[in-house]
Amino acid sequence: MNDFLNHKQAQIVAVCDVHSGHLDRARQMVNQHYQKSDCAAYADFRDLMARKDIDACVIATPDQWHVLTALAAVRSGKDVYVEKPLGLSVTEDCALRQAVQKHKRIFQFGTQQRSDRKFRFACELARNGRIGKLTHVNVWAPGSVRGGNTDMVAPPPELNYDLWQGECRAKPYTKDLAIAQYGAPESTWRFISDYALGFVAGWGIHPLDIAAWGAGPELFGGPLEVEGRGTFHSEGICDTATIWDVKMKTAGGVTLHFVGAPNSYGAPIGEPWPQEQEWKQRYRRIENYGTAFEGTDGWVHVDREQIHFSPESLANENEDSFSVQLPRSSDHAANFLECIKSRAQTVAPAPDAVRSDTLCHLSDIAMRLNRKVVWDPQKERFVDDAGANMRLARKMRPPWHL
Repeated sequence: MNDFLNHKQAQIVAVCDVHSGHLDRARQMVNQHYQKSDCAAYADFRDLMARKDIDACVIATPDQWHVLTALAAVRSGKDVYVEKPLGLSVTEDCALRQAVQKHKRIFQFGTQQRSDRKFRFACELARNGRIGKLTHVNVWAPGSVRGGNTDMVAPPPELNYDLWQGECRAKPYTKDLAIAQYGAPESTWRFISDYALGFVAGWGIHPLDIAAWGAGPELFGGPLEVEGRGTFHSEGICDTATIWDVKMKTAGGVTLHFVGAPNSYGAPIGEPWPQEQEWKQRYRRIENYGTAFEGTDGWVHVDREQIHFSPESLANENEDSFSVQLPRSSDHAANFLECIKSRAQTVAPAPDAVRSDTLCHLSDIAMRLNRKVVWDPQKERFVDDAGANMRLARKMRPPWHL
């Protein structure tokens, strides 16, 4: 919300939250910024969507509500900026993409790295053959937190817990589930499969999105083989993979290696990251997230801090001379606002969001099945695999539906 408050070409006129404390705090922030007192506050998103004078919505809910609130916005004629990751299932992702296209809405995915020149330049080097023929992509992200308090308590009185659960199956509230109130570093819903995929999507979407942007048609041109292993812990309420090791192979032979790394979020302490020293030596320095494109003639590695090349001369490439030029943006929020006015496609449009988010889902499904699966990117289904295809959709709790 602060990003959009700082843009004069937008005005925030309403906020919505199922937690009354958060709602009041957001309303106060908006009113203070404009030195007014007319920001509307809604406890139910459907009341906000009914307003005809709102042009666009920013969806920054917990993951289980990203698609349903975005669908409501799109169907009510509003453009949407949707935070990452996208949906709880591939079916949800596809439903939102279809609605965006049907209603001719502007969509911006919250993968803000696309508005950072370093990431675009790395992807353009890969797309334009400046590292030779692309052969491999390394991708890594922080792993998920394990444990989580299992004590059942009453939901916070400020929280409409039933509406917060939304499409997810009804279950008792546990300490720190939606709001970290009991000394926990953060709420646990991010690492519970009822509400999210864990950091395989919550963090992994960022470097995977860059991998998809840089690999381009090579990654989705034909059947994609996916196999992986994840570490799951039985203690606590958190049940998403804490670390993972996923390998993909395209029809053209390009491979992708996606791993979960130990992190600074409190867990997984002491779990192995076999590639850490190898990649640190190869790419000169690494964080616990990043994307690296490997080619027959060199490589480029990028994260939010720096970009590194081999050979070093790649740094001097003139991006204006590239035959493949990716959309340019230096401000993710501004790009969204500009596209609302021009009706041009954003730097992170719905089709790209679905493709990148699907990579997270494929990783999670392969881990949970503990076997190889083959994905058909044209049909958006697994090849001859009924068991895997059953995982493309989730049952929604009434009355919620796509």
